[in-house]
Amino acid sequence: MTVPPAGRRERKKAATRRTIADAALELFLEHGYDRVSIRDIADAADVSTTTVFKHFSGKEALVFDQEEDREANLVAAVRGRPAGRDILDALRRHVRENFLAVATHPQAAGFSHLVDSTPALRAYAERMWTRHTDALGAAIADELGVDHDDIACRALARFVLEIPTLARGRQDPAATVDTVFDILAHGWPPPGNLRAPQRS
Repeated sequence: MTVPPAGRRERKKAATRRTIADAALELFLEHGYDRVSIRDIADAADVSTTTVFKHFSGKEALVFDQEEDREANLVAAVRGRPAGRDILDALRRHVRENFLAVATHPQAAGFSHLVDSTPALRAYAERMWTRHTDALGAAIADELGVDHDDIACRALARFVLEIPTLARGRQDPAATVDTVFDILAHGWPPPGNLRAPQRS
């Protein structure tokens, strides 16, 4: 069966975007964010600077090129979960199936260092994280029938978004994900009874 031209165009756009983002990250990791220009990225990806800006709003967006999709998928995990599955279980499954791949990626440590050592990227990441918290918190609130600014929903969204960071570098990232979700589901202490000794 032939693929409609629109489908081919979308795939070509996605492939170009991926090529540009991959070239940018490789240059950033090798030379540092501030030492790489848009022209450098365009040359490495074999595209024009105009093409780079057609796909990305600026240098920061090149680093976080998949975040819009990740946010949409998080929201979909809540809103599109099967009947009978609660929100926490849906988010646990989503994080295990998707975000663990990010936390265990071979470039994860280099990527984290790049962001942490670059003020512009740290600021961009914080704004992005706030947007993700707003979107996921709103989705949870809608499912529970409460206001979007409900603090419990926003707190849960924020905690879930932090889990991949907590799992990164751990000997068993999947177990870390489960431990944090167990705490969210059952409270402190988590299953396993990690109790501090009583003070006298």
